[in-house]
Parts: sequence; structure tokens; C-alpha cells
Amino acid sequence: MSETIDTDLRRVILQSLESWHASGITHLTSIPVPNASVETPRTAPQESSTETTPDMAKKPAAAKPSTQIDQAAQTAAAEQAELRSQKKPLSRDQRITELQVLSQTVAKCTRCTELAKTRTQTVFGVGNPEARLVFIGEAPGADEDAQGEPFVGRAGQLLNKIIEAMKLTREEIYICNILRCRPPGNRLPAPEEAGHCREYLDGQLGIVKPEYIVCWGSCASQNLLGTTDTIGKLRGRFFQYGEAKVLCTYHPSYLLRNPAAKKDVWEDMKILMKEMGLPLE
Repeated sequence: MSETIDTDLRRVILQSLESWHASGITHLTSIPVPNASVETPRTAPQESSTETTPDMAKKPAAAKPSTQIDQAAQTAAAEQAELRSQKKPLSRDQRITELQVLSQTVAKCTRCTELAKTRTQTVFGVGNPEARLVFIGEAPGADEDAQGEPFVGRAGQLLNKIIEAMKLTREEIYICNILRCRPPGNRLPAPEEAGHCREYLDGQLGIVKPEYIVCWGSCASQNLLGTTDTIGKLRGRFFQYGEAKVLCTYHPSYLLRNPAAKKDVWEDMKILMKEMGLPLE
């Protein structure tokens, strides 16, 4: 493969690594190869069992594309690590600007044809661009679609009470959803819709860089963590997502229908508050 092609590969891989790093992903176990069956960097490639024979030693085999990609990836990864070590954290103003740019991109998004046709507006996210804590919900409802802000309906009012009980304010937290458009009839987000919106979610998390994330409900938890476990199995313990610790609990709308579960959510919040070093009363 020519030096020009090798340079192009390194450039493309560098761009991918930069994107993943912005989303909070700092470790990769493999680099996907075009047309390969592995589509995600979460699965490590199996080690080759091929041994070098005398005949092979006499006449080197032509380098395969995957070998060239691995070599370019190693070089690009080293360069990317060097860039990360030199890159300063974003200032508050820089984070605000980057969130605004991403929000403008989201406002023009038509990836989900049905949602783009039926929405009043996109619902991006609100709150502190330097927040230690990010709340992630499911999708905008009717009130959110009308006002352009997440968690402003009845579920949002209950969430505000939970935040107040934690001795925090909405302004200290960053709040967003799995989807940025309201699904018609407040139905659950379809997997492909969540997939279309994932780039924007990861972008927000990459800019804010929270220490902690709370996923409200099964939809948010399953989509962020890539699991099919129910919220009952996920709650009460931390998971790792990038550099953030993730806690899953019941969605406020579920609490409106099942008030008895409020005590479970408060137990989850106490776990979070203790971990964050917030006062417990």
C-alpha cells in the first residue's frame, strides 16, 4: 500500500478517535475493519493462531489491508494520546459555544422522517455546561415539545422536587433526553430513532464531561448502557460510561402512576449523594 494511502488511513482514524474521545470514550479494544462482521470497538479481536513457517520466512507475504490499518491505527492512537495530553479542558464559554453549535445542528436534523414532520421543535438540553451531574430522560412529551425544554411537564415538576430534596437546583445540573424530538402519542422511542440521536447525546456528554449521570427509566438506562436489563435490575448500583459513573432509577412519570416507588428513587438518590459528597439529612 502506498505511503499516501497509509497517510490517509491515519488521518481518518485520527478523526474517529477524536470523535470518540469527545464522547467520553477513552479506551478501545479493537479497530473495526471495513466490511468486517464486528461493528463496534467493544469486542476485542481474537489473537491469530497462525505461526510463521520456514517457507513463509523465505518469502514475506503481501501485507493485507487489515495489517496496514492496524499499523496506521497504532500510530494514530499514539498521536491522539499525545494530542489529548496537550489539550486543555474546555472553558465554560467554549462549552457553551460548542453546545450551541450542536443544538443548531440538531434543530435542522431530519434523520427520523416521522419525528421531523410531527415535532413542534427539537428539545436539545438545558443546564450547567460544567455540571458534575447530568440527568438523562426518555424523550420530550407534549409540554417539552411546546416549550423546547426537557422535563417541564408533570414529570418535570416532580423531578424538580427531587432536585430540591437533594439540596440542588436545576441550574447546577445538565438535563437532556435520549431523543430530541417528541414521538407521536408519547410512544417509546424506536431503536433506530435512538440510534439516529445517539451522536447528539454523546456530543453533549463529551462537551459537558460530567462525573455522574442519572438515567431516569428503562429507556434511558438501556440505551445509554447498551443493555436489555430492566430498571429493577439496574437500579441501586453504579455503572461506568466513559469517565462518568452512571446510576439508574425509575422515571418520574412512573412515580406519578406508582407513588409507592418514590421511596426507592430516594434511596437511589441517597446513594448518589453519598458518592458525590453531598450532605445527607
